[in-house]
Amino acid sequence: MEEELKCPVCGSLFKDPILLPCSHNVCLACARNITVQTPEGETPLQSRASGSSDYDYLDMDKMSLYSETDSGYGSYTPCQLKSPNGVRVFPPANHHRHCSLTCPLCHRSVSLDERGLRGFPRNRLLEAIVSRYQQNRRSSASSSSSSSSSTAVKCQLCDRNPVDATVMCEQCDVYYCNACQQRCHPSRGPLAKHRLVPPPNRAAGGGAAGVGQLPPATARKPATCVDHEVENFNMYCYSCKTPVCMKCLEEGKHAKHDVKPLAVMWKQHKCQISQALNGVSDKAKDAKEFLVQLRNMLQQIQENGVEFEACLVAQCDSLIEALTRQKAKLLTKVTKEKDYKLKVVRDQITHCTMKLRQTTGMMEFCLEVLKENDPSGFLQISDALIKRVTSSQDQWVKGALEPKVGPEFDLTLSSDSLLQTILQLDFCQGKVESGPSVPVAPLLQLEKCCTRNNSATLAWRVTAPPVSPIEGYILELDDGNGGQYREVYVGKETVCTVDGLHFNSSYNARVKAYNVIGVGPYSKTVVLKTSDVAWFTFDPSTAHRDIVLTNENLTVSCSSYDDRVVLGTAAFSKGIHYWEVRIDRYDNHPDPAFGVARINTMKDMMLGKDDKAWAMYVDNNRSWFMHNNSHTNRAEGGITKGSTVGVLLDLNKHTLTFYINKVQHGPTAFENLEGVFVPAVSLNRNVQATLLTGLDLPKNAKQ
Repeated sequence: MEEELKCPVCGSLFKDPILLPCSHNVCLACARNITVQTPEGETPLQSRASGSSDYDYLDMDKMSLYSETDSGYGSYTPCQLKSPNGVRVFPPANHHRHCSLTCPLCHRSVSLDERGLRGFPRNRLLEAIVSRYQQNRRSSASSSSSSSSSTAVKCQLCDRNPVDATVMCEQCDVYYCNACQQRCHPSRGPLAKHRLVPPPNRAAGGGAAGVGQLPPATARKPATCVDHEVENFNMYCYSCKTPVCMKCLEEGKHAKHDVKPLAVMWKQHKCQISQALNGVSDKAKDAKEFLVQLRNMLQQIQENGVEFEACLVAQCDSLIEALTRQKAKLLTKVTKEKDYKLKVVRDQITHCTMKLRQTTGMMEFCLEVLKENDPSGFLQISDALIKRVTSSQDQWVKGALEPKVGPEFDLTLSSDSLLQTILQLDFCQGKVESGPSVPVAPLLQLEKCCTRNNSATLAWRVTAPPVSPIEGYILELDDGNGGQYREVYVGKETVCTVDGLHFNSSYNARVKAYNVIGVGPYSKTVVLKTSDVAWFTFDPSTAHRDIVLTNENLTVSCSSYDDRVVLGTAAFSKGIHYWEVRIDRYDNHPDPAFGVARINTMKDMMLGKDDKAWAMYVDNNRSWFMHNNSHTNRAEGGITKGSTVGVLLDLNKHTLTFYINKVQHGPTAFENLEGVFVPAVSLNRNVQATLLTGLDLPKNAKQ
């Protein structure tokens, strides 16, 4: 938590912190150092780059003092001086009329008004937390010192016979007695700002009371309004996200804003931070368990790697001298796999440890904030803390606490058939006779297996040719839900593409070979996932001859005054699908139709005239649903040039919904809306349309 309590400019614990409009904090003294004086008549933007602007960035930054809006401009003025944290320190400005202050963390610049730095509120809550942290640290140091030595701390500047120290300077880190303190460290001049505190032994025993001691947190003076210094905060401006006094409501800029009681907002924000912390705490707990899992996995990978290498060496050593080079290649492959897995797990450990450390530090700081009893001080930083806690929780996205690799090695060396062949080598007279056998399991070539839309392509090869020639292969796929397998291909080819699968489904595939002896064993199973959304075009092979397709078959028009039908290249039988058609040309007279159809629908009439198509036809004023030449569900709202018509096909509910310019029409349920459907459009020569696919579902249609 100590890093949260350090000033980004000086690198030390905050002293008299002020709250900037960007919700970051700096020490008051450090704020004076980084204040930049802008020449009169020149805006902060001009001090960074030459040229003129039509906007007064200075006035915009003045406005950012009173609202959440900030110009986002960060000024960088050349300077050779730097703070211990590497932040540039600027010479103090003499006047505040044309001065700006740049946040050292987010580099947002804000102009100072006539009040100067007094216009920024004091972060008394942060000041109280720093005070408590210092007291706890001094108490820990005192108890540690008293346990190691029972002697009192002596003055470090006495020439002879040092006496007991009465004070310690935090900045100088030197112990003084009363005489040496008056002589060497007077409370005036440049040393007046140093903080004198009792030494550890005196603080424990109550000596040197009143010298440098901090008042208890409960006795701290209540925060007062920046604009009305005699007024205490008692309300909270919901619009400006800041505490205000009654005079601000009566005569100030908050008079017409939405305000709420200070105590109500205090409790509400505390509740929000507590709830957000609960989620972050759960994630931190999961991260710790995940780290244990990863460390255990390191050991498992090491053990499995050693065991696998030993098995590999044993298998390779049983072969003849000609396999020595192949053995070395296989060992190299296993070592690379092991090193890759180890590297991935170590990288995950490093990344997760870093995020856990950041989350833990923020949690400790937030817990200290929740102990605060001053509502106004708490509300000064509560909004920023809520955002930080929420964003920290968002870091732990789904999959962040899952191993990227497994401890197992997906490598198998099959040497039985090769070893049997070697053992059967011998000198013989006449024809070599070997016993017939079925083919071995084919090997699926993963690098050549892929999916596109709802099609899957698989490729395989034979690892060891059998004595009897292979006559063919049998490819099997399940139903996409882990059900029974079914044959999808039987033949001699070693590459096969399967069309008409379900979208957004995972299929298991396997293959086996057969010859005159019989059918061999199955290959290993490969999982292929089809696309989540459909990417398709219009199909020229099934379109009516009057249909004209351009733009890579995405734009359709017609050369006839009669309605003609064109179908899409995708087929749907399961799930929810959405696509749109943009109207590129329309003369207010024709009635184009949009919907779905079976592959054998009529192509020379309006879509929906027969019983094999379901559509909506629309003119410039109204629209109708149509199926089997029956008109239903008339709705107001037509199309013009530039309009979009969306089609939502829900095969789970057997409904068809249309959207004209994002306005929903429907849905309409059809009892016979089952089977395989393709997108369809009908139009004549007065209409031209372009197909838009691969779209997300409309917001009101997502489940």
